[in-house]
Amino acid sequence: MSDDRRYETEDEKDLYEDLDEEEMYEILQEEKERIRQKRRVEKKQEPKRRFPRWIFWLIALFLFINAAIAIPSMFSLPAIDFVKTSAQLMLDEDVQKYRESIVTVDTGSGRGTGFSFTNDGYILTNYHVIEEREQLWVYFKEDGPYGATIEEVYPEIDLAVLKTEASNFPHLDLALQTEYESNEPFYFIGSPLGFSGIANEGEIIGEMTVSGIDSPVLMLDAPIYSGNSGSPVINESGEVIAIIYATLNHDTYGRIGLAVPIDAYYDFQQKE
Repeated sequence: MSDDRRYETEDEKDLYEDLDEEEMYEILQEEKERIRQKRRVEKKQEPKRRFPRWIFWLIALFLFINAAIAIPSMFSLPAIDFVKTSAQLMLDEDVQKYRESIVTVDTGSGRGTGFSFTNDGYILTNYHVIEEREQLWVYFKEDGPYGATIEEVYPEIDLAVLKTEASNFPHLDLALQTEYESNEPFYFIGSPLGFSGIANEGEIIGEMTVSGIDSPVLMLDAPIYSGNSGSPVINESGEVIAIIYATLNHDTYGRIGLAVPIDAYYDFQQKE
């Protein structure tokens, strides 16, 4: 019977017989390291896999859908529409000029709108804007803040006159009286929803009496929001015929704006 076992040659015997355990261990460690190095080189030489383009577009679509869902929860569609309208109106040269006279009134506890109506720093706003003030600062377009003092208050018609220390401000002219026609268009500019100098437009519906105001007020079909209190109602001649102070859900017209006519300001001013 033949023996198929492979015997070591004399040379091989000598090779292993001359190695002790420590030397054998070192040889094994060197061999392992050589194999590791070889694998590293082979890995570097492998072509990199390109990131699948379809995964990129899938992620982009996912982000877009989430943004589309989030935006309506942050801003209502009417609010988005009023910002677009404002952007268009601010290209108008007259509106740009009107904006220079508009101020943001900062009371520390809230913000409202006002406007200068003389060149020596007198400003009209609503009484409720400054009633619970912690401070009183006004900001013109890209200018301010300016400290302000309260010169006159008319709580009966929710108006107040402020005075700043500076002068030579641009200003809006007050109409001599509140004249208008039904559905007459107008501009108004203010600081709604945390913005500043936002211009928009609307139409005058008519007049009504409301509790808390000792004068008939104008009803406005216009996108009026929190922060618009004190905004001037500007007619097509560029004159202020009223001051916005509130909104109301009307049985016939739905959500409308309310504005104190400039006539009421003159009447109470004469009583002083």
